[in-house]
Amino acid sequence: MDDPRPQAQTVCYRHPDRPTRLSCSECGRPICGECSRDAAVGQKCPECAAPIGRAKVIDARRTVGVTSTATSPVTIAIIGINAAIYLLGLLIPDLGDRMFVEFSQWKPGIENGEWYRAFTAMFLHGSITHILFNMWALYIFGPVLERRFGAYSFISLYVAGGLAGSAFYHLAGSNAPAVGASGAIFGLFGAMLTASYRQRHTPAGRAVFGQLGVLLAINMALPLFVPRIAWQAHLGGLIAGALIALAWDRLPLHGSGPARTRVLTALAVAVAAALLVILG
Repeated sequence: MDDPRPQAQTVCYRHPDRPTRLSCSECGRPICGECSRDAAVGQKCPECAAPIGRAKVIDARRTVGVTSTATSPVTIAIIGINAAIYLLGLLIPDLGDRMFVEFSQWKPGIENGEWYRAFTAMFLHGSITHILFNMWALYIFGPVLERRFGAYSFISLYVAGGLAGSAFYHLAGSNAPAVGASGAIFGLFGAMLTASYRQRHTPAGRAVFGQLGVLLAINMALPLFVPRIAWQAHLGGLIAGALIALAWDRLPLHGSGPARTRVLTALAVAVAAALLVILG
């Protein structure tokens, strides 16, 4: 039976005369369109968007999709390292072949004590298409996560996703050598999905969540049509990134304590993944 009594409307906490369905992505207070401040994911109220100490608020309208050394130094550094290694192998084929032989993820080598392969394989790529896609994805999603959570949290998330991908591929039992940053990239996908899921009822959050869902579905379907794609690494990175972001979700964005907790959480996942490789 329907309740005939009128339902109370949610109104902006700063403008009680304005009904709204928006809410601050940090404190949860209802806000109207005038009070909304764009954030990396979702929107914030004026108080949560205000600068803290010497911090600088970055306008999401101007920076989303734009990478710079000032706002995303870790993302830029990772792209540069991957590109430099690939170009070095391209210009010096013998060196490229040697790097693949000695540093790719290879189960017999890992079982022989070469555990570092689970990490070094993240910086090698087998083709121009491979590295272009991975670096494009990192360029698109890396800056958003790095600006939101901070450089140290971001690099720990990236490494954890990469090692988790390596662990899943290793435990799958394949003896075929594997290279690529796909596990780490899918770790970013997983983190972005978790971060945007909470904001799926807002226009910005719904848009990001929908775009990620389509992109993820395409990438998860690729192994059905394209041979030699290590889908196990994709899955491992995705799960690790989603779990890490879920643990981060309730932590405040600012402050040394929450930042330290985020890094330790991601490092715990990275260590667990490394142990799976070593003991597996």
